[in-house]
Amino acid sequence: MILYEYPFNERIRTYLRLEHLLQRLGELLQRQASLDHHVALITLFEILDVAGRAELKPDLMKDLDRHKNQLGAYRGNPAVSEASLDAALHRIEDAFTHLAQHPGKIGHELLEDEWLTSVRSRAVIPAGTCSFDLPAYHAWQHRPPEERLADLHRWVRVLAPMADAVQLLLQMLRDAGRTQRIMATAGQYQQTLPNGRSFQLLRLLIDDAMGLVPEISGNRLVVSVRLMRQDDDGKLRAAKEDAVFDLTLCG
Repeated sequence: MILYEYPFNERIRTYLRLEHLLQRLGELLQRQASLDHHVALITLFEILDVAGRAELKPDLMKDLDRHKNQLGAYRGNPAVSEASLDAALHRIEDAFTHLAQHPGKIGHELLEDEWLTSVRSRAVIPAGTCSFDLPAYHAWQHRPPEERLADLHRWVRVLAPMADAVQLLLQMLRDAGRTQRIMATAGQYQQTLPNGRSFQLLRLLIDDAMGLVPEISGNRLVVSVRLMRQDDDGKLRAAKEDAVFDLTLCG
């Protein structure tokens, strides 16, 4: 099965991009090779680029506060476990506090590091990190793996409050979705969204054995899915057969 996700707004799009990069970085930090650590550093720079939006930190804090207020309204509801509610509210409050305690824009400490800035400025140039361009970086790549990893973990810790908030918000958003089994007739499906209900994320789960690729589009009024099939020449062409997939709308 392959899971596809489609964000309905720019804020969720940014969260998903950060999650994607953070997952890649997490995998690379489990490895020892110098090349893996080079890619980890490039990924760190990509995270800084995405997190560089001035409104990211306020958006995260606003979303955390909104979820806190929504969950707080369930206090005293006999159908809701008080222990589970307390645990969820505690996670939200922790994430909010750690973000609030982090001064300035996310990652500004890394942006002010001269050595990282020198590597970052050359990394955007094809082969810009060669030894004759950045001898100090070349020397760093030849240091013992444990020393390189110690540096990487030290830099990544700066992003921990942002990473925890993004992970928590996406988890709560996904958990709030309701899944339905869909039949796409002749490779096409369209659904009108209910009035007064705002959705932020669409999740589509499809059997990879069918060899189909969904093209998803949507707004606050309607969602459309067109199933495509990739030819031997690599081009995507509209599929004409009926197909089943799971669709989850998260609000």
